[in-house]
Amino acid sequence: MINLAARDIGHHLGRFIFTGIGLGLLIGVTLTMAGVYRGMVADGRAVIAASGADIWVVQKDTVGPWAEPSSIRDDLYRSLAGLVGVAEAANVAYLTMQVQINGKDVRVMLAGIEPGALGEPAQVIAGRPLLRSHYEAVADEKAGLLVGDVVRIRRHEYTVVGLARRATSSSGDPMIYIPLKDAQEVQFLKDNDSLIAERARTTANPAINRPGVPGLLDAVVATQTSSRNVNAVLLRLAPGYPAEEVKAEIGRWKHLTAWTRADMEEILVAKLIATSAKQIGMFLVILAIVSAAIVAFIIYTMTINKQREIAVLKLIGVRDRSIATMILQQALALGLIGYVVGQVSAGLWAPFFPRHVLLESGDALRGLVVTLVVCALASVLAIRAALRIDPADAIGG
Repeated sequence: MINLAARDIGHHLGRFIFTGIGLGLLIGVTLTMAGVYRGMVADGRAVIAASGADIWVVQKDTVGPWAEPSSIRDDLYRSLAGLVGVAEAANVAYLTMQVQINGKDVRVMLAGIEPGALGEPAQVIAGRPLLRSHYEAVADEKAGLLVGDVVRIRRHEYTVVGLARRATSSSGDPMIYIPLKDAQEVQFLKDNDSLIAERARTTANPAINRPGVPGLLDAVVATQTSSRNVNAVLLRLAPGYPAEEVKAEIGRWKHLTAWTRADMEEILVAKLIATSAKQIGMFLVILAIVSAAIVAFIIYTMTINKQREIAVLKLIGVRDRSIATMILQQALALGLIGYVVGQVSAGLWAPFFPRHVLLESGDALRGLVVTLVVCALASVLAIRAALRIDPADAIGG
């Protein structure tokens, strides 16, 4: 039996292919948006996994250190390291800031870590990890830095000794790792001018600068020029030890809040990227509606343009079901062409995006199903128009 859809497409092949390419670009954007969301989740989970921690200890009643501010004393890690089941404890400090790199302001997440302890980047692809306690840095490869470069962060300059891969925040900002003491100074201390002004105020305060109390002024001034705070303490547990028990113990006795790795991943998805996920979801819905409108318009236009031919088919006895099948097949063929173009285009431009785009096979399969369903629904209008055509139109000319 002659395939009516194939014969009709052959007569309008150029227009059909170009329409499929246009639809494919829309589908490519849709797949890319889904990949951006997957990339956000993957980046966040990669940072969590790379830290090597099983539990994050933060300020009481906060969900820090990434979702909201958290500040705790840096000597707490000693008591936490002594808890049953804890194999290792380490302080970390995180700060999102602007850094001048190659003459441009680049938004980065600064991570203060103790060299050789928890929190280090998982993949150092060039150079070496941090070894010294001051003025060294390991940067994500997308930060635009090379091994040996010098980057200025607030008051000091740091030499880049290593490059890491997949070391980005959940927002896609490249991370720069520096020693913890330097990060504490960057995050919690004021600039030099502010320190001088604060010292003058302290000296002029008679309640602090007392003639009969030697050493009080020096002790207060010392607290203004040093920082003993961090954002979180990372804990690694002994193999097989339940994280929930340690979490409950910390919450009960330490006046702190503890989150397990599963908790941190939930916080990441439910709080950090929830708004972005909703925005991407709205874009996907809008793109699906636009794609359906395009397919419906093209198929309807093609149907109306061959009104006389359809009338002839009806006149010679072709059933309505065959005509409807022809239009449906054309819509599905248009969707398949668009899907192939979209899949290829998404794969081509994804590496050039400023953040990680993760194109999963599951999303690709769901995209194919949605594309075919949308095309099938979009063909309904054209099918209804075709079925209303009077066979007499073939004679009426």
